[in-house]
Amino acid sequence: MKKLFFFAVAVALTIVAGTGCKGVMVSNAVGDTLQLKYAERIKIVECDGYSVVTLADPWNMGKTLHAYLLVPGDGSGASDDSLKVLHPGATIVHTPLKKALIATSVHCALTDELGAADAVGGVCDLQYINLPWVKEGVKSGKIRDCGSALSPTIETIIDLAPDAIFLSPFQNSGGYGRVSELNIPVIETADYMETSPLGRAEWMRFYGMLFGKEQQADSLFAEVDKEYGRLKAEGGMRKDEGGKKTVLMDKLTGSVWYVPGGKSTIGQMISDADIGYAWSEDESSGSLSLPFEAVLEKAMDADIWLFRYSAPHDITSKELLSEKAGYSQFRAFREGNIYGCNNSLNTFYEDTPFHPERLLRDFICIAHPEKNLGEPKYFIKVKK
Repeated sequence: MKKLFFFAVAVALTIVAGTGCKGVMVSNAVGDTLQLKYAERIKIVECDGYSVVTLADPWNMGKTLHAYLLVPGDGSGASDDSLKVLHPGATIVHTPLKKALIATSVHCALTDELGAADAVGGVCDLQYINLPWVKEGVKSGKIRDCGSALSPTIETIIDLAPDAIFLSPFQNSGGYGRVSELNIPVIETADYMETSPLGRAEWMRFYGMLFGKEQQADSLFAEVDKEYGRLKAEGGMRKDEGGKKTVLMDKLTGSVWYVPGGKSTIGQMISDADIGYAWSEDESSGSLSLPFEAVLEKAMDADIWLFRYSAPHDITSKELLSEKAGYSQFRAFREGNIYGCNNSLNTFYEDTPFHPERLLRDFICIAHPEKNLGEPKYFIKVKK
């Protein structure tokens, strides 16, 4: 054990700094690498007495966004002092987490599904969380409302004293302000920058490790993977002799229409459902910001129009025209093939990031009704 320690120290001291995460690089950690099937922006190495989790910086190729050392909180793992020498600059997280501040509804939902809801001690952006158990927890005082994720209430966080804070990183955000000064591990939930739907879903294995729910996470992901593969095969077996149906996604937000890039998770799910998409050849993994005219020119003949929105009631086609009269120029609008996903009245954002098979099923239900998969779960046909 002592020889292993000094060998690891030697490795650590020969690594060149400057790769993000305060200059830490732990990709050469000595241990067994956990084989991930789809995720490309996370690496997990299980070492003697701790695990090393390295998150790739999605905005800077070859750089590290953050490195974590997951150490058993019962004292059975490596000591913090030795790990600080081995991996200077990495963030030590004692697991399983017993009280976490989770700023995103999707990660609250996953924590509940893994059987660790009792570890959610605080949330942010409560008004956007469509989870009854969270709202009840805040009402009863079991869960603390820590304000906005962009500017959380520091005093409430200090009083809560969580074991970790889950926050979403953004490009050029400038860090996490005063939260970074609290000496509380910040778990950067960069799963949304993964390169495939199943790649993002596979991050649940990392989150399972944080809450001591590794087996539950591995089993759940195996189920998601299997069902996604089954549905993808189902969608690809078309019985009709015509060409693919084509889809238009989302709608105007102000003067801008954000459409999923061809390499985004949504773009890839459209392809996996065997649906044509005007931006399928686009290489963007995020959204494209386009004016109305550009979308009309490229997708005016799409067979189906799917869009997401938030409203106190389900939108009608008449209301759509009141927003933008030009919508009537789209073939899908004229033929009544419009489906809206009202995020205020369903759990689309809570469910689909870690259950892409559910969204894939919606796409197949709508584009391939001959499959007889039933009604879609999130997208509802828009009435007049």
